[in-house]
Amino acid sequence: MPSMPDRGVNLRVDEIHRSRLRGLAGNPGLPLDLLRRVIGHPDVRPLDLTRRRWSDETFDFLAAHPDARIRQFLARTSGPAPEQRARLIDDPSTSVVIELLDGPYARWAPTLPDWAYRKLARDPRRLVRMFLAERPDLLPPDVLDALRQLGDPLLPGAGSETAAPAVDLDRLASSASAGDRRAAAGHPGLPARWIGTLAADPDPDVRLHLSMRPGLTEPERAAIACTVTEDDRIPLLGWVLDAGGDLLDRCVRSAHPGLRRSAARNKRLTPAQIELLGADDDFPVRLLLCEQHAGVPAALVVDTYLEAQVITRTDLLWHPALAGADLTGYADSPDWNARAIVVLDRRAPAELIERLSHDEDSAVRKWVAGDERLTPERALELFAERQTTSAASANPNLPVDLMEQILAEAAVR
Repeated sequence: MPSMPDRGVNLRVDEIHRSRLRGLAGNPGLPLDLLRRVIGHPDVRPLDLTRRRWSDETFDFLAAHPDARIRQFLARTSGPAPEQRARLIDDPSTSVVIELLDGPYARWAPTLPDWAYRKLARDPRRLVRMFLAERPDLLPPDVLDALRQLGDPLLPGAGSETAAPAVDLDRLASSASAGDRRAAAGHPGLPARWIGTLAADPDPDVRLHLSMRPGLTEPERAAIACTVTEDDRIPLLGWVLDAGGDLLDRCVRSAHPGLRRSAARNKRLTPAQIELLGADDDFPVRLLLCEQHAGVPAALVVDTYLEAQVITRTDLLWHPALAGADLTGYADSPDWNARAIVVLDRRAPAELIERLSHDEDSAVRKWVAGDERLTPERALELFAERQTTSAASANPNLPVDLMEQILAEAAVR
Protein backbone atom coordinates (compact mmCIF):
# COMPACT_ATOMS: atom_id res chain seq x y z
CA MET A 1 0.00 0.00 0.00
CA PRO A 2 1.37 3.44 -0.88
CA SER A 3 2.42 5.60 2.01
CA MET A 4 0.40 8.70 2.84
CA PRO A 5 2.23 12.07 2.83
CA ASP A 6 3.51 13.29 6.19
CA ARG A 7 1.11 15.56 8.06
CA GLY A 8 2.00 18.88 9.57
CA VAL A 9 1.04 22.44 8.83
CA ASN A 10 1.54 21.97 5.08
CA LEU A 11 -1.63 23.26 3.42
CA ARG A 12 -0.85 21.25 0.29
CA VAL A 13 -1.01 18.03 2.33
CA ASP A 14 -4.42 19.03 3.69
CA GLU A 15 -5.60 19.64 0.14
CA ILE A 16 -4.42 16.18 -0.90
CA HIS A 17 -6.32 14.56 1.97
CA ARG A 18 -9.43 16.54 1.07
CA SER A 19 -9.23 15.67 -2.63
CA ARG A 20 -8.77 11.97 -1.83
CA LEU A 21 -11.78 12.03 0.45
CA ARG A 22 -13.93 13.63 -2.24
CA GLY A 23 -12.71 11.09 -4.76
CA LEU A 24 -13.57 8.33 -2.30
CA ALA A 25 -17.11 9.69 -1.97
CA GLY A 26 -17.71 8.80 -5.63
CA ASN A 27 -16.14 5.34 -5.39
CA PRO A 28 -18.74 2.74 -6.48
CA GLY A 29 -16.93 0.11 -4.42
CA LEU A 30 -17.21 2.04 -1.15
CA PRO A 31 -18.90 -0.12 1.51
CA LEU A 32 -22.03 1.40 3.02
CA ASP A 33 -20.56 1.72 6.50
CA LEU A 34 -17.73 3.84 5.08
CA LEU A 35 -20.11 5.77 2.82
CA ARG A 36 -22.12 6.72 5.89
CA ARG A 37 -19.00 8.14 7.52
CA VAL A 38 -17.87 9.89 4.33
CA ILE A 39 -21.20 11.67 3.93
CA GLY A 40 -20.93 12.95 7.48
CA HIS A 41 -17.56 14.60 6.82
CA PRO A 42 -17.79 18.42 6.55
CA ASP A 43 -15.56 18.52 3.46
CA VAL A 44 -17.81 16.22 1.43
CA ARG A 45 -20.46 17.81 -0.78
CA PRO A 46 -23.40 16.02 -2.43
CA LEU A 47 -21.77 16.58 -5.82
CA ASP A 48 -18.82 14.47 -4.69
CA LEU A 49 -21.10 11.42 -4.70
CA THR A 50 -21.30 11.52 -8.51
CA ARG A 51 -20.75 8.25 -10.38
CA ARG A 52 -21.80 6.93 -13.79
CA ARG A 53 -23.35 3.70 -12.48
CA TRP A 54 -25.23 3.16 -9.25
CA SER A 55 -25.84 -0.08 -7.40
CA ASP A 56 -29.32 -0.50 -5.97
CA GLU A 57 -27.78 -0.81 -2.53
CA THR A 58 -26.01 2.56 -2.69
CA PHE A 59 -28.92 4.35 -4.35
CA ASP A 60 -31.46 3.11 -1.82
CA PHE A 61 -29.15 3.98 1.06
CA LEU A 62 -28.88 7.59 -0.10
CA ALA A 63 -32.55 7.79 -1.06
CA ALA A 64 -33.36 7.17 2.60
CA HIS A 65 -30.84 9.73 3.88
CA PRO A 66 -32.39 12.28 6.28
CA ASP A 67 -30.62 15.22 4.61
CA ALA A 68 -32.87 16.47 1.80
CA ARG A 69 -29.84 17.96 0.03
CA ILE A 70 -28.48 14.46 -0.50
CA ARG A 71 -31.81 13.29 -1.90
CA GLN A 72 -32.06 16.38 -4.13
CA PHE A 73 -28.66 15.56 -5.56
CA LEU A 74 -29.80 12.00 -6.16
CA ALA A 75 -32.88 13.27 -8.00
CA ARG A 76 -30.77 15.38 -10.40
CA THR A 77 -27.66 13.30 -10.96
CA SER A 78 -27.28 11.57 -14.31
CA GLY A 79 -25.91 8.16 -13.36
CA PRO A 80 -28.91 6.32 -11.83
CA ALA A 81 -31.21 4.32 -14.09
CA PRO A 82 -34.72 5.77 -14.58
CA GLU A 83 -36.20 2.96 -12.48
CA GLN A 84 -33.87 3.90 -9.63
CA ARG A 85 -34.69 7.61 -9.79
CA ALA A 86 -38.40 6.76 -9.84
CA ARG A 87 -38.08 5.44 -6.29
CA LEU A 88 -37.96 9.07 -5.16
CA ILE A 89 -41.47 9.96 -6.35
CA ASP A 90 -42.89 9.36 -2.86
CA ASP A 91 -40.23 11.45 -1.15
CA PRO A 92 -41.77 13.50 1.69
CA SER A 93 -39.90 16.62 0.53
CA THR A 94 -41.67 18.48 -2.26
CA SER A 95 -38.34 20.02 -3.29
CA VAL A 96 -36.89 16.56 -3.91
CA VAL A 97 -39.82 15.60 -6.14
CA ILE A 98 -39.54 18.88 -8.03
CA GLU A 99 -35.85 18.21 -8.63
CA LEU A 100 -36.79 14.74 -9.83
CA LEU A 101 -39.22 16.20 -12.36
CA ASP A 102 -36.72 18.83 -13.44
CA GLY A 103 -34.47 15.94 -14.34
CA PRO A 104 -30.74 15.28 -14.51
CA TYR A 105 -28.39 18.07 -15.48
CA ALA A 106 -27.09 16.09 -18.46
CA ARG A 107 -29.35 16.77 -21.46
CA TRP A 108 -29.41 13.16 -22.63
CA ALA A 109 -30.22 11.43 -19.36
CA PRO A 110 -33.36 9.29 -19.80
CA THR A 111 -36.70 10.39 -18.40
CA LEU A 112 -38.68 8.59 -15.70
CA PRO A 113 -40.78 5.55 -16.61
CA ASP A 114 -44.32 6.36 -17.77
CA TRP A 115 -45.85 4.74 -14.68
CA ALA A 116 -43.99 7.25 -12.47
CA TYR A 117 -45.52 10.24 -14.28
CA ARG A 118 -48.98 8.66 -14.00
CA LYS A 119 -48.52 8.25 -10.27
CA LEU A 120 -47.21 11.80 -9.87
CA ALA A 121 -50.29 13.10 -11.67
CA ARG A 122 -52.25 11.86 -8.63
CA ASP A 123 -49.84 13.37 -6.09
CA PRO A 124 -51.81 15.23 -3.39
CA ARG A 125 -49.34 18.14 -3.53
CA ARG A 126 -50.60 20.82 -5.90
CA LEU A 127 -47.10 22.18 -6.52
CA VAL A 128 -45.98 18.77 -7.77
CA ARG A 129 -48.96 18.53 -10.13
CA MET A 130 -48.38 22.07 -11.39
CA PHE A 131 -44.72 21.42 -12.10
CA LEU A 132 -45.61 18.16 -13.83
CA ALA A 133 -48.14 19.94 -16.04
CA GLU A 134 -45.50 22.45 -17.09
CA ARG A 135 -43.42 19.65 -18.65
CA PRO A 136 -45.71 18.28 -21.37
CA ASP A 137 -42.67 17.17 -23.35
CA LEU A 138 -42.02 14.50 -20.70
CA LEU A 139 -45.53 13.16 -20.26
CA PRO A 140 -47.40 10.24 -21.79
CA PRO A 141 -50.43 11.61 -23.71
CA ASP A 142 -52.95 10.54 -21.06
CA VAL A 143 -51.16 12.20 -18.12
CA LEU A 144 -51.62 15.84 -19.12
CA ASP A 145 -55.28 15.14 -19.89
CA ALA A 146 -55.68 13.62 -16.44
CA LEU A 147 -54.13 16.70 -14.84
CA ARG A 148 -56.44 19.05 -16.69
CA GLN A 149 -59.48 17.00 -15.71
CA LEU A 150 -58.72 17.79 -12.08
CA GLY A 151 -60.20 21.23 -12.75
CA ASP A 152 -57.46 23.09 -10.93
CA PRO A 153 -57.52 26.67 -12.29
CA LEU A 154 -53.79 27.07 -11.65
CA LEU A 155 -52.83 24.16 -13.88
CA PRO A 156 -51.68 25.05 -17.41
CA GLY A 157 -54.46 24.57 -19.95
CA ALA A 158 -57.23 24.84 -17.37
CA GLY A 159 -59.82 27.58 -17.72
CA SER A 160 -60.09 30.10 -20.53
CA GLU A 161 -57.14 31.54 -22.35
CA THR A 162 -56.45 35.26 -22.25
CA ALA A 163 -55.87 36.91 -25.60
CA ALA A 164 -52.50 38.55 -26.07
CA PRO A 165 -52.64 42.33 -25.96
CA ALA A 166 -52.51 44.14 -29.29
CA VAL A 167 -49.10 45.51 -30.31
CA ASP A 168 -48.72 48.86 -32.03
CA LEU A 169 -46.10 47.79 -34.58
CA ASP A 170 -46.01 51.17 -36.30
CA ARG A 171 -45.06 52.78 -33.00
CA LEU A 172 -42.35 50.17 -32.32
CA ALA A 173 -40.91 50.33 -35.83
CA SER A 174 -40.63 54.13 -35.71
CA SER A 175 -39.39 54.30 -32.11
CA ALA A 176 -36.13 55.98 -31.16
CA SER A 177 -35.40 52.90 -29.02
CA ALA A 178 -33.36 50.22 -30.77
CA GLY A 179 -35.01 47.65 -28.49
CA ASP A 180 -38.44 48.64 -29.76
CA ARG A 181 -37.30 48.47 -33.37
CA ARG A 182 -35.74 45.03 -32.77
CA ALA A 183 -39.06 43.82 -31.37
CA ALA A 184 -40.86 45.16 -34.44
CA ALA A 185 -38.31 43.63 -36.83
CA GLY A 186 -38.87 40.16 -35.46
CA HIS A 187 -42.65 40.38 -35.06
CA PRO A 188 -44.51 38.21 -37.61
CA GLY A 189 -47.21 40.86 -38.03
CA LEU A 190 -44.86 43.67 -39.07
CA PRO A 191 -46.41 45.55 -42.04
CA ALA A 192 -44.44 45.06 -45.25
CA ARG A 193 -43.95 48.82 -45.63
CA TRP A 194 -41.46 48.76 -42.75
CA ILE A 195 -39.17 46.09 -44.24
CA GLY A 196 -37.13 48.49 -46.35
CA THR A 197 -36.79 51.05 -43.56
CA LEU A 198 -35.61 48.54 -40.95
CA ALA A 199 -33.30 46.85 -43.47
CA ALA A 200 -31.30 50.11 -43.45
CA ASP A 201 -31.54 50.60 -39.68
CA PRO A 202 -28.27 51.82 -38.09
CA ASP A 203 -28.55 49.21 -35.32
CA PRO A 204 -27.04 45.85 -36.47
CA ASP A 205 -29.30 43.88 -34.12
CA VAL A 206 -32.38 45.40 -35.73
CA ARG A 207 -31.10 44.30 -39.15
CA LEU A 208 -30.24 40.85 -37.80
CA HIS A 209 -33.73 40.32 -36.34
CA LEU A 210 -35.29 41.51 -39.58
CA SER A 211 -33.14 39.11 -41.62
CA MET A 212 -34.50 36.14 -39.66
CA ARG A 213 -38.20 36.89 -40.04
CA PRO A 214 -40.46 34.48 -41.94
CA GLY A 215 -41.66 35.25 -45.44
CA LEU A 216 -38.41 36.60 -46.87
CA THR A 217 -36.77 35.01 -49.87
CA GLU A 218 -33.09 34.07 -49.75
CA PRO A 219 -32.10 37.05 -51.93
CA GLU A 220 -34.11 39.36 -49.65
CA ARG A 221 -32.32 37.98 -46.56
CA ALA A 222 -28.94 38.31 -48.27
CA ALA A 223 -29.65 41.94 -49.13
CA ILE A 224 -29.95 42.87 -45.43
CA ALA A 225 -26.50 43.81 -44.16
CA CYS A 226 -25.78 41.71 -41.06
CA THR A 227 -22.98 39.49 -39.85
CA VAL A 228 -23.28 36.42 -37.64
CA THR A 229 -20.14 34.91 -36.12
CA GLU A 230 -19.78 31.62 -34.28
CA ASP A 231 -19.49 33.56 -31.03
CA ASP A 232 -22.78 35.40 -31.50
CA ARG A 233 -25.66 34.17 -29.38
CA ILE A 234 -28.84 34.67 -31.38
CA PRO A 235 -32.36 33.62 -30.45
CA LEU A 236 -33.86 30.40 -31.72
CA LEU A 237 -36.74 31.13 -34.06
CA GLY A 238 -40.11 29.69 -33.13
CA TRP A 239 -41.34 29.66 -36.72
CA VAL A 240 -38.35 27.56 -37.76
CA LEU A 241 -38.65 25.22 -34.76
CA ASP A 242 -42.27 24.56 -35.81
CA ALA A 243 -41.56 24.28 -39.54
CA GLY A 244 -41.94 21.12 -41.56
CA GLY A 245 -41.86 19.97 -45.17
CA ASP A 246 -40.50 22.36 -47.78
CA LEU A 247 -40.28 25.28 -45.35
CA LEU A 248 -38.02 23.30 -43.02
CA ASP A 249 -35.89 22.16 -45.92
CA ARG A 250 -35.44 25.77 -47.08
CA CYS A 251 -34.31 26.70 -43.56
CA VAL A 252 -31.85 23.79 -43.50
CA ARG A 253 -30.37 24.94 -46.81
CA SER A 254 -30.52 28.68 -46.06
CA ALA A 255 -27.37 30.77 -46.31
CA HIS A 256 -28.41 32.47 -43.08
CA PRO A 257 -26.80 30.72 -40.06
CA GLY A 258 -29.62 31.93 -37.80
CA LEU A 259 -32.15 29.87 -39.74
CA ARG A 260 -29.86 26.83 -39.86
CA ARG A 261 -29.20 27.00 -36.11
CA SER A 262 -32.91 26.96 -35.37
CA ALA A 263 -33.46 24.21 -37.95
CA ALA A 264 -30.87 22.11 -36.13
CA ARG A 265 -33.18 22.04 -33.10
CA ASN A 266 -36.26 21.08 -35.13
CA LYS A 267 -37.50 17.63 -34.12
CA ARG A 268 -38.87 16.92 -37.61
CA LEU A 269 -35.50 16.75 -39.36
CA THR A 270 -35.08 13.86 -41.77
CA PRO A 271 -31.91 11.73 -41.80
CA ALA A 272 -30.80 13.53 -44.97
CA GLN A 273 -31.26 16.93 -43.33
CA ILE A 274 -29.38 15.78 -40.22
CA GLU A 275 -26.52 14.67 -42.45
CA LEU A 276 -26.49 18.03 -44.22
CA LEU A 277 -26.47 20.05 -40.99
CA GLY A 278 -23.85 17.72 -39.52
CA ALA A 279 -21.44 18.97 -42.17
CA ASP A 280 -22.36 22.64 -41.66
CA ASP A 281 -19.41 25.05 -41.49
CA ASP A 282 -21.07 26.93 -38.60
CA PHE A 283 -20.07 25.28 -35.32
CA PRO A 284 -23.20 26.33 -33.36
CA VAL A 285 -25.31 24.50 -35.97
CA ARG A 286 -23.43 21.26 -35.33
CA LEU A 287 -23.56 21.77 -31.55
CA LEU A 288 -27.32 22.43 -31.54
CA LEU A 289 -27.84 19.43 -33.80
CA CYS A 290 -25.96 17.12 -31.43
CA GLU A 291 -27.79 18.54 -28.44
CA GLN A 292 -31.19 17.75 -29.96
CA HIS A 293 -30.91 14.61 -32.08
CA ALA A 294 -30.08 11.08 -30.99
CA GLY A 295 -29.50 9.94 -34.57
CA VAL A 296 -26.32 11.88 -35.27
CA PRO A 297 -23.13 9.84 -35.84
CA ALA A 298 -20.88 9.18 -32.85
CA ALA A 299 -17.93 10.73 -34.70
CA LEU A 300 -19.84 14.02 -35.03
CA VAL A 301 -20.62 14.01 -31.31
CA VAL A 302 -16.97 13.41 -30.43
CA ASP A 303 -15.70 16.04 -32.87
CA THR A 304 -18.23 18.55 -31.53
CA TYR A 305 -17.23 17.78 -27.94
CA LEU A 306 -13.56 18.26 -28.77
CA GLU A 307 -14.21 21.58 -30.50
CA ALA A 308 -16.73 22.97 -27.99
CA GLN A 309 -15.73 25.69 -25.56
CA VAL A 310 -19.15 26.00 -23.87
CA ILE A 311 -19.61 25.02 -20.23
CA THR A 312 -22.24 22.44 -21.22
CA ARG A 313 -19.84 20.47 -23.45
CA THR A 314 -19.73 17.52 -21.04
CA ASP A 315 -23.44 16.93 -21.72
CA LEU A 316 -22.31 15.52 -25.07
CA LEU A 317 -20.53 12.68 -23.26
CA TRP A 318 -23.97 11.36 -22.27
CA HIS A 319 -25.18 11.36 -25.88
CA PRO A 320 -26.89 8.08 -26.88
CA ALA A 321 -24.67 7.83 -29.95
CA LEU A 322 -21.69 7.22 -27.66
CA ALA A 323 -23.37 4.51 -25.59
CA GLY A 324 -22.38 1.67 -27.90
CA ALA A 325 -19.79 3.44 -30.02
CA ASP A 326 -16.29 2.12 -30.59
CA LEU A 327 -14.06 4.86 -29.19
CA THR A 328 -10.83 2.88 -29.14
CA GLY A 329 -9.59 4.56 -32.31
CA TYR A 330 -9.11 7.79 -30.37
CA ALA A 331 -6.43 6.19 -28.19
CA ASP A 332 -3.74 7.31 -30.65
CA SER A 333 -5.04 10.84 -31.15
CA PRO A 334 -2.57 13.70 -30.58
CA ASP A 335 -5.34 15.45 -28.61
CA TRP A 336 -5.38 14.37 -24.96
CA ASN A 337 -9.11 15.13 -24.77
CA ALA A 338 -9.72 12.52 -27.46
CA ARG A 339 -7.50 9.93 -25.80
CA ALA A 340 -9.26 10.49 -22.48
CA ILE A 341 -12.77 9.69 -23.76
CA VAL A 342 -11.71 6.16 -24.71
CA VAL A 343 -12.49 5.24 -21.09
CA LEU A 344 -16.21 5.83 -21.85
CA ASP A 345 -16.15 2.83 -24.19
CA ARG A 346 -17.20 0.01 -21.90
CA ARG A 347 -15.96 -2.54 -24.43
CA ALA A 348 -12.45 -1.11 -24.63
CA PRO A 349 -10.06 -3.85 -23.49
CA ALA A 350 -8.37 -3.65 -20.11
CA GLU A 351 -4.99 -3.63 -21.86
CA LEU A 352 -5.85 -0.39 -23.62
CA ILE A 353 -7.09 1.22 -20.41
CA GLU A 354 -3.86 0.14 -18.74
CA ARG A 355 -1.87 1.74 -21.56
CA LEU A 356 -3.79 5.00 -21.24
CA SER A 357 -3.14 4.99 -17.49
CA HIS A 358 0.53 5.50 -18.40
CA ASP A 359 -0.22 8.37 -20.84
CA GLU A 360 2.29 11.20 -20.84
CA ASP A 361 -0.51 13.68 -20.13
CA SER A 362 -1.67 13.59 -16.52
CA ALA A 363 -5.18 14.64 -17.59
CA VAL A 364 -5.59 11.35 -19.48
CA ARG A 365 -4.29 9.42 -16.49
CA LYS A 366 -6.85 11.20 -14.29
CA TRP A 367 -9.69 10.16 -16.59
CA VAL A 368 -8.80 6.47 -16.40
CA ALA A 369 -7.53 6.36 -12.80
CA GLY A 370 -10.92 5.43 -11.39
CA ASP A 371 -11.75 2.77 -13.98
CA GLU A 372 -12.45 -0.71 -12.66
CA ARG A 373 -10.64 -2.32 -15.62
CA LEU A 374 -7.33 -1.31 -14.08
CA THR A 375 -5.60 -3.87 -11.94
CA PRO A 376 -5.52 -3.21 -8.20
CA GLU A 377 -1.76 -2.79 -8.51
CA ARG A 378 -2.07 -0.07 -11.14
CA ALA A 379 -4.85 1.67 -9.18
CA LEU A 380 -2.50 1.83 -6.18
CA GLU A 381 0.30 3.28 -8.32
CA LEU A 382 -2.01 6.03 -9.56
CA PHE A 383 -3.18 6.66 -6.01
CA ALA A 384 0.44 7.23 -5.01
CA GLU A 385 0.91 9.75 -7.85
CA ARG A 386 0.16 13.28 -6.70
CA GLN A 387 -1.48 14.30 -9.98
CA THR A 388 -3.89 11.34 -10.09
CA THR A 389 -4.43 10.51 -6.43
CA SER A 390 -7.88 12.12 -6.20
CA ALA A 391 -9.21 10.33 -9.29
CA ALA A 392 -7.68 7.03 -8.19
CA SER A 393 -9.48 7.34 -4.85
CA ALA A 394 -12.66 6.57 -6.79
CA ASN A 395 -11.32 3.28 -8.13
CA PRO A 396 -13.38 0.35 -6.77
CA ASN A 397 -10.29 -1.87 -6.87
CA LEU A 398 -8.67 -0.03 -3.97
CA PRO A 399 -8.48 -2.21 -0.86
CA VAL A 400 -10.99 -1.37 1.85
CA ASP A 401 -8.27 -0.76 4.41
CA LEU A 402 -6.86 2.00 2.18
CA MET A 403 -10.34 3.50 1.90
CA GLU A 404 -10.49 3.56 5.68
CA GLN A 405 -7.06 5.19 5.79
CA ILE A 406 -8.19 7.94 3.40
CA LEU A 407 -11.11 8.68 5.67
CA ALA A 408 -8.93 8.63 8.79
CA GLU A 409 -6.34 10.98 7.28
CA ALA A 410 -9.05 13.42 6.22
CA ALA A 411 -10.60 13.36 9.68
CA VAL A 412 -7.34 14.42 11.40
CA ARG A 413 -6.94 18.10 10.54
